[in-house]
Amino acid sequence: MQATRVAAVSMNGVLGEPQRVLAAIDGWCERAAAAKADLVLFPELVVHGHCTPNTWELAESVPDGPSVRALGEIAQRHRLVLSVGLSEKERDIVYNTQVLVGPDGYIGKQRKLHLSRDEVNYYKGGRDILVFDIGRCKVGTIICYDNQFPEVARVLALRGADVFLMPHAARFKPWADTPEGEAAARRHSHAFVALYALRARENACFAVLTDQAGRAGTLAGYPEDHENQPHHAGVALIWAPGGELLASTQQERVSEEMIVADLDPMLLARERSLANYMLRTRRPELFGELAQDQISS
Repeated sequence: MQATRVAAVSMNGVLGEPQRVLAAIDGWCERAAAAKADLVLFPELVVHGHCTPNTWELAESVPDGPSVRALGEIAQRHRLVLSVGLSEKERDIVYNTQVLVGPDGYIGKQRKLHLSRDEVNYYKGGRDILVFDIGRCKVGTIICYDNQFPEVARVLALRGADVFLMPHAARFKPWADTPEGEAAARRHSHAFVALYALRARENACFAVLTDQAGRAGTLAGYPEDHENQPHHAGVALIWAPGGELLASTQQERVSEEMIVADLDPMLLARERSLANYMLRTRRPELFGELAQDQISS
């Protein structure tokens, strides 16, 4: 791994308005480039919106769809590697997908493996757990609910990941339009995802997390204050391989933000040289039961 400056953008993924979102991504990339970032993480499903009612119609092929082409142009113009969430369609099946594009074009994709709540009405879960070499480092993507399955991060680490990318479109807590309501929702978001620092610590990898921020729209099929409404209080956090927090968004209001941190390869080397580096001391011969289905339907 080489020294890498990473930015995490917590922004709104407005339902069904990909051109508007792509224009906003371009603006954030201009700011990230000015901050001399190498890699920028955007939220899960930010391009087409999270559980947008007409997701099937909006979903695009990857890498040949218009949104990935537009992202490639943005990445080339700003000389950045981008990780961006969108709805992917392949053979009429839709996936919740995070794409990687760089200055030289499309790099790869990760499909969400485990679907939460109402996502099963829109998407099919993927099957691959992939690591991509983006030049300065090797990255693996863990999309939202997949972070609650520690096996995903462990497999990525075993396959050589240096950095976990954790894009979210998490709906943690509805909020009232008051300073107190916003602060309560924002702090709840921070507290919930702060638990994922353990994914960095237990695998000795950097971890970069971002969530959508704002009300992306209102779905007619749910009450306005229902937990399934696409309302995201927002959060972004970056952790070192020891679990230390390197950068964080504020916790007082729901707003779009970008955070930046330098990922120092010496921190990675230090954690992996410890006597208790878990990937060295674990005993996989004891864990075969984890690969067996324990619940009957």
